[in-house]
Amino acid sequence: MKVLVTGASGFVGHALTQKLINRNPASAVRILLRKPPPDGQFDPTKVEVFIGDVTDPKSLQRATENIEIVYHLAGVVGYSIKDRKIMELVNVGGTRHTIEAFKKSKCRRLIHMSSVAAVGASLDGQKPLDENSEYNLHPLNLGYFETKKAAENLVLAATRNGEIDAVVLNPSNIYGAGDAQKGSRSTQIKVAAGKFPYYTSGGVSVVHVDDVTDALISAAERGRSGERYILSGDNLRIYDLFAQIADCAGVAPPRWLLPNIVIRALAEISEALERRGKKGPVSSESARASILYHWFDCSKARRDLNFNPRPSHDAIRDSVTWMKSHGVI
Repeated sequence: MKVLVTGASGFVGHALTQKLINRNPASAVRILLRKPPPDGQFDPTKVEVFIGDVTDPKSLQRATENIEIVYHLAGVVGYSIKDRKIMELVNVGGTRHTIEAFKKSKCRRLIHMSSVAAVGASLDGQKPLDENSEYNLHPLNLGYFETKKAAENLVLAATRNGEIDAVVLNPSNIYGAGDAQKGSRSTQIKVAAGKFPYYTSGGVSVVHVDDVTDALISAAERGRSGERYILSGDNLRIYDLFAQIADCAGVAPPRWLLPNIVIRALAEISEALERRGKKGPVSSESARASILYHWFDCSKARRDLNFNPRPSHDAIRDSVTWMKSHGVI
């Protein structure tokens, strides 16, 4: 069985690729990269590298030839107004091109990595969301959330229409060794360094990268076509997340709660500056998202994919240990 991974240079894409290489014969794994990988990132005797881009239909078409399983992980994460255009281009347009290439090459199954951002969030955290929850964030018009939702809808619509066989996975906040390289982890790095004194009132769900990659592989054989699966772990308040990070790093946790009214004011100021091409005191969209409760129920994935997420502390410990060993903190 030959597989293709888009987004293989990313945090999850790299981890998935290494796991696929270990489970498959040499050259059974093909990866799509925008530029040649650095020396040592991938073993050239075990993986087939295609240079291309999900925004380029021709390169995608070449990459999907003779492929059975496509793992579509390529995407852009952004939380300011200036990021919206590139997220539309990559997250939505890239998924559209992937579907078309998949159909022309007659691949067997598409595993689309979406996000819990496409599921929604709650204001109070009283009830974790599941796959049947109504998406409720359109009024906030958050670029990352909207583009992930739109991309997921393209996959599900093509599956409903009988055009493709596809499974959608919605992971929550993914932690593990190497996650500090993600641009979205700057706050967590500051917390681990003991240099971030504040926390907000919202909440997140933490899942280990190894549990996510295991679920991606399981979905290729066990997932039901046309279904979406939430891959979440422990649901934590932001304070508890930061406290776990600080504990693993051996520093004091943040002490001061930033009231929601302050967060909203900072978001408004930042948005006004971003619309003028300037940088605000915070990322406007991440500020708005930080006071929501991104808590989820992964029962469906447990049932169908044999998904069994480990405790959040394990994922956070691996993240902080990597930061220490690589001089990040």
